[in-house]
Amino acid sequence: MTDALALLLDLAQAGLDDPDAGGAELAARAHLSRFHFDRLVTAAGGEAPGALRRRVLLERAAYELVRHPDRTVLDVAVAAGYGSHEAFTRAFRRAYGAPPSAFRDGPRTRPPVTVRSLELPGSSGVHFRPPGGLRLPAPRKESSMDLLLQMVDHHVDSLAALIAAAADLPAEVVDRPITQSVEGVDDDPTLRGLLNGMVTQEEHWLNAVRGQDWPDESDQTVAGLAARHAVAGRDYRDFVARAIAEDAMVDTFVDTTCQPMATHSVGGTIAHVVTFGAVRRTMAVGALWTAGVRDLEKADPRPRLDALAAR
Repeated sequence: MTDALALLLDLAQAGLDDPDAGGAELAARAHLSRFHFDRLVTAAGGEAPGALRRRVLLERAAYELVRHPDRTVLDVAVAAGYGSHEAFTRAFRRAYGAPPSAFRDGPRTRPPVTVRSLELPGSSGVHFRPPGGLRLPAPRKESSMDLLLQMVDHHVDSLAALIAAAADLPAEVVDRPITQSVEGVDDDPTLRGLLNGMVTQEEHWLNAVRGQDWPDESDQTVAGLAARHAVAGRDYRDFVARAIAEDAMVDTFVDTTCQPMATHSVGGTIAHVVTFGAVRRTMAVGALWTAGVRDLEKADPRPRLDALAAR
């Protein structure tokens, strides 16, 4: 079935690269009869070739409508392989429950939490992934408990590596008072910078899984940070909750916020935010403590989790 799966993926990619190519032409490219071609693709993914191509192209069209409001609906329709605005509107309404123009206007006040929210049901597990590729089915499922254990394993292994790195240092270096280094976390950190770093971190990874650009972090007033976090914190929690519900820790996405683009796993991203967010949060607590603000029990997760466990 490996060859059939490769055929399935070639078909889906061909749908993006050449939406006008029909099933007969794709079968000919594979040097198969149309009947044999359809049977192989359906057996590999449980989804007929025509349905797969139409679905992936509609997913890309939905992304283009939300992501590129400057493109006309007709432009998006043609790119999806439709010969008229009307035919595209009918197909899009059947798939998404709203015509393209209404769909485009709807998410503007609150963008989709992830590109996954634009995916249509498909048994093959192949979906459009910005900026111009495919998301393949994850090879396995991993839960939040798997991720937690992996993070603990990382902590244990990292501590062993740190101890080993100190083994060859002279005693006076091991015992020397530390001047805190934050290289790789924040350069010349301030309390404002740390708070902005944590909010931007939420916005950054949300934009990455949405297929968007680097977030606008220009408003770093305290009121602005609170407003940005009210949205980003809510949406980031929704993203993590959905990933937990779907055991989707090994799902991957293309980070469109950076150049060159890179592929990350959902679980790796969550672990990254928790780890570096904890560093910044600890530093921010210290800065507030120095400023005389010392009622900061919420910064420690233990009391909160203890209280939840006692319910």
